[in-house]
Amino acid sequence: MIQKPIGDIKEELKNTKQEQLMAFVKAYEQDARAGVQKLVAATVKKHEKYEKELIRTETLKKYEKEYDNYTYICGIDEVGRGPLAGPVVAGAVILPKDCDILYINDSKKLSAAKREELYDEIMEKAVATGIGMVGPERIDEINILQATYEAMREAIGKLSPQPDLLLNDAVTIPEVSIRQVPIIKGDAKSISIGAASIIAKVTRDRLMETYEDIYPGYGFASNKGYGSAEHIAALKKMGPTPIHRASFIKNFVS
Repeated sequence: MIQKPIGDIKEELKNTKQEQLMAFVKAYEQDARAGVQKLVAATVKKHEKYEKELIRTETLKKYEKEYDNYTYICGIDEVGRGPLAGPVVAGAVILPKDCDILYINDSKKLSAAKREELYDEIMEKAVATGIGMVGPERIDEINILQATYEAMREAIGKLSPQPDLLLNDAVTIPEVSIRQVPIIKGDAKSISIGAASIIAKVTRDRLMETYEDIYPGYGFASNKGYGSAEHIAALKKMGPTPIHRASFIKNFVS
Protein backbone atom coordinates (compact mmCIF):
# COMPACT_ATOMS: atom_id res chain seq x y z
CA MET A 1 0.00 0.00 0.00
CA ILE A 2 1.42 3.38 -1.02
CA GLN A 3 1.60 5.73 1.94
CA LYS A 4 0.61 9.35 1.53
CA PRO A 5 3.63 11.71 1.74
CA ILE A 6 3.98 13.41 5.15
CA GLY A 7 3.86 16.82 3.46
CA ASP A 8 0.41 15.98 2.08
CA ILE A 9 -0.74 14.77 5.50
CA LYS A 10 0.43 18.05 7.06
CA GLU A 11 -1.55 19.97 4.45
CA GLU A 12 -4.60 17.80 5.14
CA LEU A 13 -4.30 18.52 8.87
CA LYS A 14 -4.02 22.24 8.19
CA ASN A 15 -7.36 22.11 6.35
CA THR A 16 -9.10 19.87 8.92
CA LYS A 17 -11.82 21.58 10.94
CA GLN A 18 -11.77 21.35 14.73
CA GLU A 19 -14.71 18.95 14.89
CA GLN A 20 -12.98 16.58 12.41
CA LEU A 21 -9.65 16.32 14.29
CA MET A 22 -10.39 12.93 15.86
CA ALA A 23 -11.34 11.53 12.45
CA PHE A 24 -7.88 12.65 11.28
CA VAL A 25 -6.31 10.87 14.29
CA LYS A 26 -8.20 7.63 13.50
CA ALA A 27 -7.13 7.81 9.87
CA TYR A 28 -3.41 8.02 10.68
CA GLU A 29 -2.88 6.49 14.14
CA GLN A 30 -1.71 3.20 12.59
CA ASP A 31 0.89 4.92 10.39
CA ALA A 32 4.20 3.96 12.04
CA ARG A 33 6.28 6.77 10.52
CA ALA A 34 7.74 8.99 13.27
CA GLY A 35 6.70 12.17 11.47
CA VAL A 36 3.09 11.01 11.20
CA GLN A 37 2.99 9.86 14.82
CA LYS A 38 4.23 13.29 15.87
CA LEU A 39 1.38 14.91 13.92
CA VAL A 40 -1.14 12.50 15.46
CA ALA A 41 0.11 13.21 19.00
CA ALA A 42 -0.02 16.97 18.44
CA THR A 43 -3.56 16.63 17.06
CA VAL A 44 -4.73 14.66 20.10
CA LYS A 45 -3.31 17.38 22.38
CA LYS A 46 -5.02 20.07 20.34
CA HIS A 47 -8.33 18.22 20.57
CA GLU A 48 -7.98 17.73 24.35
CA LYS A 49 -7.25 21.43 24.76
CA TYR A 50 -10.35 22.24 22.70
CA GLU A 51 -12.51 19.93 24.82
CA LYS A 52 -11.24 21.62 28.00
CA GLU A 53 -12.06 25.02 26.54
CA LEU A 54 -15.61 23.88 25.71
CA ILE A 55 -16.08 22.86 29.35
CA ARG A 56 -14.52 26.12 30.66
CA THR A 57 -16.75 28.19 28.38
CA GLU A 58 -19.85 26.34 29.60
CA THR A 59 -18.91 27.19 33.20
CA LEU A 60 -18.65 30.85 32.12
CA LYS A 61 -22.34 30.71 31.19
CA LYS A 62 -23.39 29.94 34.78
CA TYR A 63 -25.03 33.31 35.44
CA GLU A 64 -26.51 33.54 31.96
CA LYS A 65 -28.17 30.15 32.53
CA GLU A 66 -29.28 31.09 36.05
CA TYR A 67 -31.13 34.14 34.68
CA ASP A 68 -32.25 32.48 31.45
CA ASN A 69 -35.82 33.75 31.94
CA TYR A 70 -34.54 37.21 30.93
CA THR A 71 -34.56 37.93 27.20
CA TYR A 72 -31.54 40.24 26.84
CA ILE A 73 -28.78 39.71 29.39
CA CYS A 74 -26.03 42.33 29.20
CA GLY A 75 -22.51 42.12 30.59
CA ILE A 76 -20.89 45.37 31.75
CA ASP A 77 -17.22 46.08 32.48
CA GLU A 78 -14.79 48.97 32.39
CA VAL A 79 -11.11 49.54 31.72
CA GLY A 80 -8.91 52.50 32.56
CA ARG A 81 -9.73 53.44 36.13
CA GLY A 82 -6.07 53.48 37.17
CA PRO A 83 -4.10 55.28 34.43
CA LEU A 84 -2.67 58.77 34.72
CA ALA A 85 -3.89 59.67 31.23
CA GLY A 86 -6.71 58.90 28.83
CA PRO A 87 -10.39 58.11 29.33
CA VAL A 88 -12.16 55.46 31.34
CA VAL A 89 -14.01 53.18 28.91
CA ALA A 90 -16.99 50.90 29.59
CA GLY A 91 -18.19 48.05 27.43
CA ALA A 92 -21.70 46.58 27.32
CA VAL A 93 -22.42 43.33 25.46
CA ILE A 94 -25.55 41.27 24.90
CA LEU A 95 -24.55 37.85 23.60
CA PRO A 96 -26.95 35.42 21.92
CA LYS A 97 -28.34 32.67 24.14
CA ASP A 98 -26.56 30.04 22.04
CA CYS A 99 -23.24 31.92 22.05
CA ASP A 100 -20.43 29.73 20.66
CA ILE A 101 -17.48 32.09 21.16
CA LEU A 102 -14.56 30.30 22.84
CA TYR A 103 -11.59 31.72 24.79
CA ILE A 104 -13.45 34.68 26.32
CA ASN A 105 -11.87 35.63 29.64
CA ASP A 106 -10.91 38.61 31.76
CA SER A 107 -9.23 40.79 29.12
CA LYS A 108 -6.12 41.19 31.31
CA LYS A 109 -5.52 37.43 31.08
CA LEU A 110 -5.45 37.46 27.27
CA SER A 111 -2.69 38.49 24.88
CA ALA A 112 -3.22 41.63 22.80
CA ALA A 113 -3.46 39.48 19.65
CA LYS A 114 -6.11 37.22 21.23
CA ARG A 115 -8.11 40.25 22.41
CA GLU A 116 -8.11 41.68 18.89
CA GLU A 117 -9.24 38.35 17.45
CA LEU A 118 -12.03 38.00 20.03
CA TYR A 119 -13.07 41.63 19.59
CA ASP A 120 -13.86 40.96 15.93
CA GLU A 121 -15.79 37.79 16.77
CA ILE A 122 -17.76 39.47 19.58
CA MET A 123 -18.67 42.44 17.37
CA GLU A 124 -19.80 40.05 14.64
CA LYS A 125 -21.85 37.65 16.79
CA ALA A 126 -23.24 39.82 19.62
CA VAL A 127 -26.91 40.78 19.67
CA ALA A 128 -25.82 44.30 20.67
CA THR A 129 -22.71 46.15 21.88
CA GLY A 130 -22.18 49.58 23.38
CA ILE A 131 -19.15 51.63 24.38
CA GLY A 132 -19.16 54.49 26.88
CA MET A 133 -16.22 56.83 27.35
CA VAL A 134 -15.50 59.59 29.88
CA GLY A 135 -12.44 61.79 29.42
CA PRO A 136 -9.85 63.27 31.80
CA GLU A 137 -11.60 66.62 32.42
CA ARG A 138 -14.79 64.92 33.50
CA ILE A 139 -12.83 62.42 35.63
CA ASP A 140 -11.18 65.36 37.43
CA GLU A 141 -14.55 67.05 37.83
CA ILE A 142 -16.62 64.18 39.30
CA ASN A 143 -13.93 61.60 40.38
CA ILE A 144 -13.04 58.31 38.76
CA LEU A 145 -15.78 56.20 40.35
CA GLN A 146 -18.58 58.53 39.23
CA ALA A 147 -16.93 58.81 35.80
CA THR A 148 -16.92 55.00 35.57
CA TYR A 149 -20.64 54.89 36.34
CA GLU A 150 -21.24 57.58 33.72
CA ALA A 151 -19.32 55.58 31.09
CA MET A 152 -21.33 52.46 31.98
CA ARG A 153 -24.65 54.30 31.67
CA GLU A 154 -23.55 55.64 28.29
CA ALA A 155 -22.60 52.14 27.10
CA ILE A 156 -25.97 50.73 28.20
CA GLY A 157 -27.80 53.60 26.49
CA LYS A 158 -26.23 52.69 23.15
CA LEU A 159 -27.61 49.14 23.17
CA SER A 160 -30.41 48.19 20.80
CA PRO A 161 -32.32 46.22 21.91
CA GLN A 162 -32.12 47.46 25.49
CA PRO A 163 -31.27 44.76 28.06
CA ASP A 164 -33.64 43.57 30.75
CA LEU A 165 -30.83 42.35 33.05
CA LEU A 166 -27.33 43.64 33.71
CA LEU A 167 -24.46 41.45 34.91
CA ASN A 168 -21.87 43.88 36.30
CA ASP A 169 -18.25 43.40 37.26
CA ALA A 170 -18.48 44.04 41.03
CA VAL A 171 -20.40 47.34 41.01
CA THR A 172 -24.02 48.48 41.20
CA ILE A 173 -24.53 51.40 38.80
CA PRO A 174 -26.57 54.32 40.20
CA GLU A 175 -29.43 55.86 38.18
CA VAL A 176 -30.13 52.70 36.19
CA SER A 177 -33.63 51.20 36.35
CA ILE A 178 -32.71 47.84 34.81
CA ARG A 179 -32.17 45.00 37.29
CA GLN A 180 -28.48 44.55 38.14
CA VAL A 181 -26.49 41.58 39.41
CA PRO A 182 -23.01 42.60 40.63
CA ILE A 183 -20.49 39.75 40.42
CA ILE A 184 -17.07 39.96 42.10
CA LYS A 185 -14.35 39.19 39.51
CA GLY A 186 -17.20 38.93 37.03
CA ASP A 187 -14.96 39.30 33.97
CA ALA A 188 -13.53 35.85 34.75
CA LYS A 189 -16.87 34.31 35.84
CA SER A 190 -19.40 35.48 33.23
CA ILE A 191 -19.06 35.16 29.47
CA SER A 192 -21.05 38.38 28.97
CA ILE A 193 -18.89 40.42 31.36
CA GLY A 194 -15.73 38.89 29.88
CA ALA A 195 -16.89 39.94 26.40
CA ALA A 196 -17.58 43.47 27.68
CA SER A 197 -14.10 43.67 29.23
CA ILE A 198 -12.54 42.67 25.89
CA ILE A 199 -14.33 45.26 23.75
CA ALA A 200 -13.65 47.98 26.34
CA LYS A 201 -9.94 47.08 26.55
CA VAL A 202 -9.41 46.88 22.78
CA THR A 203 -11.25 50.17 22.24
CA ARG A 204 -9.20 51.99 24.87
CA ASP A 205 -5.88 50.45 23.80
CA ARG A 206 -6.44 51.48 20.18
CA LEU A 207 -7.23 55.02 21.31
CA MET A 208 -4.12 55.26 23.48
CA GLU A 209 -2.01 54.06 20.55
CA THR A 210 -3.30 56.99 18.47
CA TYR A 211 -2.28 59.36 21.28
CA GLU A 212 1.31 58.12 20.87
CA ASP A 213 1.45 60.00 17.55
CA ILE A 214 -0.30 63.11 18.90
CA TYR A 215 1.73 63.31 22.13
CA PRO A 216 5.04 61.51 21.49
CA GLY A 217 7.52 60.79 24.24
CA TYR A 218 5.19 59.48 26.95
CA GLY A 219 5.06 55.89 25.68
CA PHE A 220 1.27 55.82 25.41
CA ALA A 221 1.34 53.00 22.82
CA SER A 222 3.06 50.69 25.31
CA ASN A 223 1.90 51.91 28.73
CA LYS A 224 -1.66 52.87 27.66
CA GLY A 225 -1.53 55.83 30.05
CA TYR A 226 -0.58 53.84 33.15
CA GLY A 227 2.19 55.13 35.40
CA SER A 228 5.20 53.32 33.98
CA ALA A 229 8.71 54.58 34.77
CA GLU A 230 9.01 55.94 31.21
CA HIS A 231 5.68 57.74 31.47
CA ILE A 232 6.44 59.33 34.86
CA ALA A 233 9.92 60.44 33.72
CA ALA A 234 8.39 62.08 30.61
CA LEU A 235 5.71 63.72 32.72
CA LYS A 236 8.32 65.25 35.03
CA LYS A 237 10.44 66.38 32.08
CA MET A 238 7.79 67.65 29.62
CA GLY A 239 4.78 68.28 31.84
CA PRO A 240 1.21 67.09 31.31
CA THR A 241 -0.70 66.80 28.04
CA PRO A 242 -4.41 67.59 27.56
CA ILE A 243 -5.21 63.89 28.08
CA HIS A 244 -3.61 63.69 31.54
CA ARG A 245 -5.84 63.50 34.60
CA ALA A 246 -4.85 66.47 36.78
CA SER A 247 -6.21 64.77 39.90
CA PHE A 248 -3.99 61.73 39.27
CA ILE A 249 -0.64 63.43 38.57
CA LYS A 250 -0.31 65.83 41.52
CA ASN A 251 2.69 63.92 42.88
CA PHE A 252 4.59 64.13 39.59
CA VAL A 253 4.12 67.74 38.48
CA SER A 254 4.41 70.96 40.45
